[in-house]
Amino acid sequence: MNNHASINADLWRPPEAAQVIFSDEQAISAASAVAALALTDAATRDRDRIYPLEALSLFSRSGLGSISVPRAFGGGGLSYRTVAEVFRIISAADPSLGQIPQNHFGLIQFIRDEGSPEQQKTLFKAVVEGQRLGNGGPEKNTRHTREVHARLRQHADGLRLTGEKFYSTGALFAHIVVTTAINDEGVAVMAFVPRLAAGLEIIDDWSAIGQRTTASGTVRLQEVAVDAARVIPLPATDRPSLRGPVSQLIQAAIDAGIARGAFDEAGEFIRHHSRPWVDAGVERNADDPHLQADVGRVYVELTAAEALLRRAAKTLDDIDPASLNAETAARASIAVAEAKVLTTEVALKASEKLLEWGGSRATLSEHGLDRHWRNARTHTLHDPVRWKYHAIGNYYLNGIFPVRHAWI
Repeated sequence: MNNHASINADLWRPPEAAQVIFSDEQAISAASAVAALALTDAATRDRDRIYPLEALSLFSRSGLGSISVPRAFGGGGLSYRTVAEVFRIISAADPSLGQIPQNHFGLIQFIRDEGSPEQQKTLFKAVVEGQRLGNGGPEKNTRHTREVHARLRQHADGLRLTGEKFYSTGALFAHIVVTTAINDEGVAVMAFVPRLAAGLEIIDDWSAIGQRTTASGTVRLQEVAVDAARVIPLPATDRPSLRGPVSQLIQAAIDAGIARGAFDEAGEFIRHHSRPWVDAGVERNADDPHLQADVGRVYVELTAAEALLRRAAKTLDDIDPASLNAETAARASIAVAEAKVLTTEVALKASEKLLEWGGSRATLSEHGLDRHWRNARTHTLHDPVRWKYHAIGNYYLNGIFPVRHAWI
């Protein structure tokens, strides 16, 4: 089901009274409210591919979109640990909703790291007012995710951007679409473009088995006018940055949320809807000792993954941006990679075990339980865990720092 037609211009008008959140407790409370709203019809929306517009609007109005904007620019200036917890809470209810602002926060970090003071002032003001940043993401028919064919060219009347993007999570719901291109000097840059700019088209063609309501499809740009003041060059890949660790921390938080959501729904289904195996000799499936042991194993893995997520966030929080160097950036990347390994694995395991524990009736479409595994499998493909293991091993064994980009 394509519900693009249900999205009207109101979606792209910033909230009239977006709040600013200044405390961790307020952020967690707001995230819990968004999650509660999203959970009420999460299975139905996944089945019918209905976007979580009401919950997304609440996310923006409540001020969650600016919690990582520095206080000097009017934002909440909250910790990475709180950011990760916000994403984990929301993604436990609906990971598609959790993923929609994923790139919004990655872009906030990019602006913090690379934007000029004037760009920071202008763009952060928009974010604090409730505007959402969307990702005109990697391109579909390239050799790898970092190859860019889009071009930003200087014309007599100014800069014009032409290209086609895919994996554009959040773009359909954004006020500002942010995309990479190569300029006339051959330099890769990030361009910030108003969502309703002439020549910018977003095609609702995302068809993945999971994360079905992120609208992570195609963005087409045909001679789109770009304000030179809203163009930020991408940094050299060897320059220390927290952009990669912050982006990956949010990815890991979404996966941790998927795992927690699947585990919690598994408990409900086991207790209230499943029946025991014939040889178990018990009245309730929840009293099967083998199942209890299996649930216990997954719970330990889940809590370990959540603990590593919190530890990774603390590693980021403990870094003084003014003294960021190759060593501290590498330490941040490795800490997040360790969390990403476990959150990926437990998201897949918990969502698959949910079906095993519930028995054949757990696969009935009326329950929608398969969405957990489909979401886990789809979202965890953003970056392969085998390369996380490689980076971790090479770091501890040989002291080799991981490469610098948005996926490590």
